[in-house]
Amino acid sequence: MAAKLEGIFTPTVVPFDDRGEINEPELRRFLSFLLEKGVHGLYPNGSTGEFTRLSVEERRRIVRITCEEARGRVPVLAGAAEANVKETLAACETYAGYGARAVAIVSPIYYRLSPESVVAYFTQVAQNSPIDITLYNIPMFATPIDLPTIRKLAELPRIVGIKDSSGDLAFMMRMISAVRPARPDFSFLTGWEAVLVPMLVIGCDGGTHASSNVVPELTRSLFDMTRAGQIEEAMRLQYRILELFDAMLLPFEFPDGFRAAAEMRGFNLGRGRQPLSKSQEADRTVLQSVLKCILADFGLVTPPPEGCAPRTQNPRDDKIGQIVFEVMRTLEERGIL
Repeated sequence: MAAKLEGIFTPTVVPFDDRGEINEPELRRFLSFLLEKGVHGLYPNGSTGEFTRLSVEERRRIVRITCEEARGRVPVLAGAAEANVKETLAACETYAGYGARAVAIVSPIYYRLSPESVVAYFTQVAQNSPIDITLYNIPMFATPIDLPTIRKLAELPRIVGIKDSSGDLAFMMRMISAVRPARPDFSFLTGWEAVLVPMLVIGCDGGTHASSNVVPELTRSLFDMTRAGQIEEAMRLQYRILELFDAMLLPFEFPDGFRAAAEMRGFNLGRGRQPLSKSQEADRTVLQSVLKCILADFGLVTPPPEGCAPRTQNPRDDKIGQIVFEVMRTLEERGIL
């Protein structure tokens, strides 16, 4: 029996070059960095990797590169969300051939399906897949997978876990209570790092976290401390990561904030596939300064040369505060104030 999926899986961002194409050397370097910093697994073609903005061939290429870099050292959980059962199964077969441990599959997007149709979809995939499957529940982007549906699908041996990105602690508890007695091998992963420690405390096996692109060593520390029973220390770090998470998520178009912050760890990730307006471009420069200040507090980067404004933990207010701070600093240096 294959090992249970647990720990911190990174839904990897994808570096793009100046032409907007996949920057393979930088992707390989970034994956090596994540492995060196201790993540438990890699998750290509997740939402953070902008899989819907990639072609089929690009998605295949990214999984192949990831499996090559992992070299069996950590499991690869490959996103295999495609438009229909036939294409999803083709992805499952390809990723199994590359050496992925399992695939993550979201409910079909665009069409809102009934629970009965969600069961039928995943059942057909599971009965024909050559590789283990984790359900991917992300209500903000796709048809939610409700508790009765999860209970039914957990009866299928090929379905070995669920990644839930709702951030709902009570829902996670209900899932664990309903499924774990009959399926102790079933993995429960949270996709919402804002509540990673509480999720681990109630019985989650780990998580897939966009923030681990930026602070992989800190998300790994959260996992290790919680598992070791160092809850008070883990919660202190959890609150600090919450500030970073909000600053990367709320004022940016997802996942641009995570890309901007990950670049500060020494990588050339380029711009994402979603074009930005002129005002968004201007905002990005200031928001990057806020992110750099937060990362500097962790000792992971040097602070911006213009310095850091006091933060309120409200990303939009912090953006304005940083602008005012930098303007005042410039005026002081010019002797105007």
